[in-house]
This record gives sequence, structure tokens and C-alpha cells, in this order.
Amino acid sequence: MNLSAPTVIVFVISLVLAVIGVLAALSIFSFLPIASVWVVTAAYVVLAAGCLMKGV
Repeated sequence: MNLSAPTVIVFVISLVLAVIGVLAALSIFSFLPIASVWVVTAAYVVLAAGCLMKGV
């Protein structure tokens, strides 16, 4: 399995999701209907998928 660097768009999307998840964990974003751990997990999955898929 060859890994490649994710594109800038994928990295920015995962970074935004991670920041939203951390802010939700600190109760700054209280309007999120799901737990903050799932938002941070989604950020990690997006970043991992960007590393696993070539050209994404």
C-alpha cells in the first residue's frame, strides 16, 4: 500500500472538522446535535482517506 500526501482541499476540510470538534468539546459550539468525538473522528477519516487515495 502506497501512501500519498492529501490535497490541500482535503487537508483544509479535515482541519476545519477537527477544529469544530474541539470547540464543541469545549462547549463553545453547543448547537451540534452529535458528540464532538464523532466530529473529530470524521476529520481523521477524511484525512486518512485523502492519504490512502492517490490524487485526492
